[in-house]
Amino acid sequence: MFTDVATIIKLASFGGAGICIGLGAIGAAVGEGYTAGMANLSISHKPERSGDIMKNMLVGQAVAESAGIFALVIAIVLIFMDASSTNLLTAAALFGAGICMGFGAIGSGIGSGYPGGEACLGLSRQPSVSNRLMTNMLIGSAVCQTPAIFSMVVSLMLIFKNIGDLPLAPTWAALLGAGISTGVAAIGSGMGGGMTAGASCESIARNPETLGRVTTTMLVGQAVSQTPSIFGLLVSFILMFKTFPESSTLSAAMALLGAGICMGFGGIGPGIGNGMTAQGAVKWVSRNIEAAGELMRTMLVGQAVSQSTAIYAMVISLVLVFVV
Repeated sequence: MFTDVATIIKLASFGGAGICIGLGAIGAAVGEGYTAGMANLSISHKPERSGDIMKNMLVGQAVAESAGIFALVIAIVLIFMDASSTNLLTAAALFGAGICMGFGAIGSGIGSGYPGGEACLGLSRQPSVSNRLMTNMLIGSAVCQTPAIFSMVVSLMLIFKNIGDLPLAPTWAALLGAGISTGVAAIGSGMGGGMTAGASCESIARNPETLGRVTTTMLVGQAVSQTPSIFGLLVSFILMFKTFPESSTLSAAMALLGAGICMGFGGIGPGIGNGMTAQGAVKWVSRNIEAAGELMRTMLVGQAVSQSTAIYAMVISLVLVFVV
């Protein structure tokens, strides 16, 4: 059975689909559960606002669900696509696509739950600013979905990539590494962006007059939190589109696979760390608006230092890619 290329490709396609939606369901469920838990807390404080809180909860949960839907779409494509190729590289590409979208949906799903939950809690404290809270929640949650979108793009590229006459080795490792790089790096950026957006909703509920400065600080903090996933995307593009000379040595394949693993896992901590930094800045802007400028500067310096480890991971990844 394992000498049949078509069978191997099907195995990779089905296995990738299972991993994709299996992992992809984690983040969305956790994010939705957090939002619902905070909604219950809010209703216990203000039962008379249960209708508005329920509406906010459902909208927040719908956004958190997006990452799981992305994973579902990729899984369906992997299951039902025409896998009539006779090139074993197709198996590596399809399995890498499932890994990419599966991991890539975790952080965005969890992250989107934070602003949804804090917006629900804010409604019980400041019912008069429900529209502002809803808008801020939607903006913050949408940014949280960016890493999942990166993962979906890379997954689709891997699925529909023209393999052509590329050598099996070490290209198979490059394709798997591409999926790992973007997918795993997305975890930190998705969660970090969500932490920042959650603090923004909390701050607006605490002091609605600081909406403009709070939103600006949130978006800047989220933008920096997304950079580890962008590094992961960059390494994935290089691994997917650079042509590697044929090599039967295991070291060449491990260098390319290692590059994807390095950047993928190397992006988790910086993404979360950047989110923690931005979360602190956003939270205190509403409490001391006069210090907003200083808080922004401190946030950016702190994020730059936290970001350095993602840069180290990217440098090593690029070294591994170009030594092959």
